[in-house]
Amino acid sequence: MSAAIGTATIFGLNSCGDKKETGTNSSDNEKVLVITAIPDEKISDQEIKYQALADYLSKKLDIKVELSISKSYDAAVNRFANNEVQLVWFGGLTGVQARNKVPGAEAIAQGIADPNYKSYFIAHKDTGLEKSSDFPKAIADMTFTFGSTKSTSGRLMPTWFIKQETGQTPDEFFKKGIQFRKTGGHVATAEVVQAGTVQVGALSYKTYDKLVADGKIDPSVAKIIWETPSYADYNFTAHPSLNKTFGDGFVAKLQTALVECKDEKALASVNRKGIIKAKNSDFDGIVKIAKELKFIK
Repeated sequence: MSAAIGTATIFGLNSCGDKKETGTNSSDNEKVLVITAIPDEKISDQEIKYQALADYLSKKLDIKVELSISKSYDAAVNRFANNEVQLVWFGGLTGVQARNKVPGAEAIAQGIADPNYKSYFIAHKDTGLEKSSDFPKAIADMTFTFGSTKSTSGRLMPTWFIKQETGQTPDEFFKKGIQFRKTGGHVATAEVVQAGTVQVGALSYKTYDKLVADGKIDPSVAKIIWETPSYADYNFTAHPSLNKTFGDGFVAKLQTALVECKDEKALASVNRKGIIKAKNSDFDGIVKIAKELKFIK
């Protein structure tokens, strides 16, 4: 199997049930950049984390930057399409979906790790499974969970690799059916496997590694049993309205601000050590797979 996929790859309620922002112009006509992110972990943890990124961009670009939490993957995509948010930390799949809805939208930056991302399949220790380079076909008889239905590393790519390794879709392969984590994303996947509520799960490798480093997951209980080949994943996608709001060339300035970021708290918002440039074509591999699996048209 190929070792890589793709190119070396404010508040109040709105209709999506999220905190509502004021758009590019607040009530006093002040220009505002509104940022959000897909909720790939507990929503309660997001506001403090991403505020550091908002503060960094505000200072670096000398503009007003507001953070607006999105409560679902679909909400983040739809709010970007409606120009309610203009800079979003998307996964590979949601980034593709958002850019398909907004002509001129650009993937402008990604973490150093993101061109070569991967997923972990993890299992509770009582399954008796150990890490192997071979796909663990024995999990067919076990309870299994993905993360969010729209997650790249927690659903799309694990689905692809299951199909490549077994010749079956997850629905066909898992005899006890499949589950999804409606809230909590990758963190919830790790937690239910550690608790033994579900025997096996698939999730982002960076989330798992951070949970282990923070002492929140015991790797001898929720054990890595298989690593997928690499693929392109997370990215910052910018709305084309930004150049109209802040002037020609603003998206390029925003890209530079992200790439030059050395602020540890801002980088911790996205759990990255550094940020590099990105472009839409970096995710052509994700587009191809998403179309084949009918996640997009």
